[in-house]
Amino acid sequence: MEKKLNILLIEDDMIEIMKLNRTISSLDLKHKIIEANNGEDALKILQKKDELPHIILLDLNMPKINGIEFLKILKNDDVLKYLPTIVLTTSSNQNDLLECYKIGIAGYVLKPLKYEDYVSKLEKLLAYWSINELKQI
Repeated sequence: MEKKLNILLIEDDMIEIMKLNRTISSLDLKHKIIEANNGEDALKILQKKDELPHIILLDLNMPKINGIEFLKILKNDDVLKYLPTIVLTTSSNQNDLLECYKIGIAGYVLKPLKYEDYVSKLEKLLAYWSINELKQI
């Protein structure tokens, strides 16, 4: 049984936010998207700890606190460190990839240029996390 996910999307590009919401809608998925435009805003949402997301989709290149800085802060929190975080980025930089896995991400997904490829990747990613056994923190 697939579950409805609460997804925290940390993304500063409005076009990317619209693309993800359009993808969720076109696939007729009932997931709830919580949006944060940067790592700082995301931390404010997470520190309330009242309704934590099931997964986090994280862009790396953002103002204020970039994705890698955000990950380091997240993984130093005794509660938040268990949230599965998937990097969703345009960065194919091997150093970024290795650094993110060292910090402790659940996945690293490159955003494809073609919309159809984006939809296909997101559909698979969300299907996996919808059936994965997630512990509600």
